[in-house]
Amino acid sequence: MGKESGWGSARIATVVIGGVMAVEAVPMVLSAMGFTAAGIVSSSIAAKMMSAAAIANGGGVASGSLVATLQSLGATRLSGLTKFILGSTGSAIAAGIARFY
Repeated sequence: MGKESGWGSARIATVVIGGVMAVEAVPMVLSAMGFTAAGIVSSSIAAKMMSAAAIANGGGVASGSLVATLQSLGATRLSGLTKFILGSTGSAIAAGIARFY
């Protein structure tokens, strides 16, 4: 027999878990990189990114840049829209992977 054509409960669970993991993982990853509520942690990946951005911009980090955006996300809680986008993206990736199993 071949693969079933519908979505079983295991595949649906995979998609849901993928969305939840994406929402929960982002704050942990940002913190691990050095983007925290207290600011950028010295000698971290975030500090190296900030240094490179400042050098490229003549001494300052541009508003709206990747470093500024990541620090903003690291310093504050994720908004509802950000959580929705992350959850949707995580679910879509999990659904793509689940197609093969």
